Amino acid sequence: MTLITSFANQNVKLIRKLEHKKYRQETGQFFIEGLRTVGEAVQTGAPIESLVIAPELLVSDFGLGLLENTTLQGVDRFEVSAEIYQKIAHKQGPQGIGAIVRQHWQSIDQIRPGHDDFWVALDSISDPGNLGTILRTADSVGSRGVILLGQSTDPYGPTAVKASMGAIFSLDLMQSDWDTLQEWRVQNQVSMVGTSDSANTDYQNIKYGRPLILLMGSERHGLSEEMQSTCDHMVFIPMAGRSDSLNLAVATAVMLYEIYNQSRKLDIIDS
Repeated sequence: MTLITSFANQNVKLIRKLEHKKYRQETGQFFIEGLRTVGEAVQTGAPIESLVIAPELLVSDFGLGLLENTTLQGVDRFEVSAEIYQKIAHKQGPQGIGAIVRQHWQSIDQIRPGHDDFWVALDSISDPGNLGTILRTADSVGSRGVILLGQSTDPYGPTAVKASMGAIFSLDLMQSDWDTLQEWRVQNQVSMVGTSDSANTDYQNIKYGRPLILLMGSERHGLSEEMQSTCDHMVFIPMAGRSDSLNLAVATAVMLYEIYNQSRKLDIIDS
């Protein structure tokens, strides 16, 4: 295999183009980098289209073992110099393995809710770091997926993918408009709970029945009046300090862990 040392190489140009949302949308591809993220893609059976390897940087036994994984047999591979890889990885201490992967979107009208399923719906989320963190938290509590409403940021952008720590491969991702989501949840008898600092009910004072959608508003504007009026319940997260709001990813995590904890049976130990 010939080592690529030129930034003019077509494969290198492709990876650099995938930094841009427009090109990701046109191709349906995205680029991932690093042992954990590539490892998660391999282990979850993500549609990897090609591998990018920097032999000088790939020294981990885990990473070298990934190359021998049977699911990657037949996948295109190309090797690049350390200099080129460091440019396309956009981080310090790159680990020498990356991949071009096919995006995987679910159509909401094809989803059939299970009895214990729950989702996070995000309206016009703008920060990719927040989105990636929410994906990671949603996976950690067993959520089935994330529904993106309005002009939301791209979950397949580099920042969101990195922040998800591989969770992007474990969740159903959907895009929807508000009317379609409402029609789907009514047809499938899915409850919806939203959050607002002006709500009257403490988030711990309701029972989160499933199937369920947790609806979270944008970082700047929160949920619209129409969305709030459509929810089965609106709740607030109490705050005791001087701060009057939480970061969206933090607030979503608080809500998700309440939903998760209500489904657990714990043996309480007296302190």
